[in-house]
Amino acid sequence: MAKQLSFFETVLAFFDKAAAHTRHPKGLLEQIKECNSVYSFKFPLRHANGQIETISAYRVEHSHHKMPTKGGIRYSDMVNEDEVKALAALMTYKCAAVSVPLGGAKGGVQVEPRNYSEHQLEKITRRYTAELIKKNFIGPGIDVPAPDYGTGPREMAWIADTYSAIVEDQIDSLAAVTGKPISQGGIMGRTEATGRGLYYAVEAAMSYADDMKKLKLTTGVDGKTVAVQGFGNVGYYAAYFHREAGGTIVAISEHDGTIVNPKGLDPVKVKEWQKEHGTITTFPGAKKKPSNAVIEVECDILLPCALESTITADNVKNVKAKIVGEGANGPLTMDADEHLIKKGVLVVPDMYANAGGVTVSYFEWLKNLNHVRFGRMSKRFEEASNMRLLASVEKLVGRSMTMDEKKLIARGADEIDFVNSGLEDTMYEAYDAIRSVWKKRKKVDDLRTAAFVMVIDKIAVSYADLGIFP
Repeated sequence: MAKQLSFFETVLAFFDKAAAHTRHPKGLLEQIKECNSVYSFKFPLRHANGQIETISAYRVEHSHHKMPTKGGIRYSDMVNEDEVKALAALMTYKCAAVSVPLGGAKGGVQVEPRNYSEHQLEKITRRYTAELIKKNFIGPGIDVPAPDYGTGPREMAWIADTYSAIVEDQIDSLAAVTGKPISQGGIMGRTEATGRGLYYAVEAAMSYADDMKKLKLTTGVDGKTVAVQGFGNVGYYAAYFHREAGGTIVAISEHDGTIVNPKGLDPVKVKEWQKEHGTITTFPGAKKKPSNAVIEVECDILLPCALESTITADNVKNVKAKIVGEGANGPLTMDADEHLIKKGVLVVPDMYANAGGVTVSYFEWLKNLNHVRFGRMSKRFEEASNMRLLASVEKLVGRSMTMDEKKLIARGADEIDFVNSGLEDTMYEAYDAIRSVWKKRKKVDDLRTAAFVMVIDKIAVSYADLGIFP
C-alpha cells in the first residue's frame, strides 16, 4: 500500500510535478518551494478553575521573494506544523497566481474555538499576537495575518488593537492585519470575498465553449447543478453566488450531515435554519445523508469548501461532478487529483480558485496604507460628470428621464463597487493566464500543473530581479 502523503508533502509533490516542465536550476527550485521561516511556540492559558493549559501555536513565512508576507490564522485542534507549512506555501503560489505582490505565510493555534469562551479566545489571540511581535513575525511591511478557519473579524480586531498597543509610532499599524471589521479599518466585501472569488473562478472556467463541449456542458453557471461541501463562510457565499447566477444548489454538507434536494436549496434559508437550530440536517424538504455523501451527489459542479484531504483515493471514484472548484485549501489528495484528471473532470485548483480572500485582503492592506476609503475622492465627481452627460443626451434626443433613472445611471462607484470589480477582473485575468499555459504546453494536462508552472516562472523572475541568483 502506497504511503499517504502529508498535506505539505502533497503540495511539494504538486510543485515537483510542475517544476519538471520548467528549466530553472535545481537550487532555485529548492529555494522557491521550501519555507523560509518557521516559528513554533507554546504559551500558557489559565482557566477559571485555576488549571493551566499549554497552547501550541505556529507562524510560517514561506517565501520572502515579495514583502510583506501574507496569510491567515487558523484556530483548530487539528492544527500542526505540517499543515501550516502547506498552507503557507499555497499562499505564496496563490498570491503569484493572481498577481498580488506579497509573499506567502500562514499561522495556526491548536485550539477548538467552540470549547473556549469569548474571553479566553481574546486572551489566546492577544498572547499569540504578542509572541509574533517579539519575534518580528508581524507588521505592515513584514508579515500581515488575516482570518482563516476558526477566526474572523473579531479576532483580527484583537490583533490590530494588540499590535497598536505594543508597537509604538506606527502610523500604518492598521495595515498589520486584514479581515478587520469595517469600523476598525476593514474593507467592504472581505467577508464574502473567498466565496465570491470561487464563483468567479468557476464562471471563468465555464466561459470557454471548447472546454465545456468536452464536458458536455453549455457555457455559464446558469442551469447547472451544484453541490457544496462545507457550509462555513466560503461554502455559504459560494452557494449563494452560484444560485444567484442561475445554478441549482442540489446538496449542502456540514460536519454532521448532508442535505439533498434535486429541486434546489436556498442557501440563505438553510443558513437561517442552521443559526436557529444549530444544524442543517433538519432543514425542511431535504433528504438527510451522511456528511461525506455530498461528493457522491449527481451534479455538474462540486465545490469542496471544507478542509484539506476530504477527497482521497478511497472516495474519489464516487465523484460524479464534471467540474470541481476547490474552495478549500488542498481538498484533493494527489491520488484523487490524478484520478479526476484521467476521468476528464475539470479541476479548478485551490491556489487560484480560493484566492478571492487574499485578493481583497490586499485591497484592504492598500486602503490602510493609503488612509482613505476607496471611492471617497471620486464618487461625487463621477456622479456630477455623469449627470452632465445625461443632460446633454436628453437635449440631443428630446426626451427627459425621471430623477430615479438618472440616479441609477449616474451613480458613482463606492468602495464595494471597486472591490467587486477588482476581484472579478483579477479572477478572470488569472484564469486566462493559467489556461494559456495549460493549452500551450503540450505535456501539461491539467489546470493545477499549469498554475504551478506559471507561478514558479513568476517567482523565479522575482528572485532573478532581486539579484540573488545571477
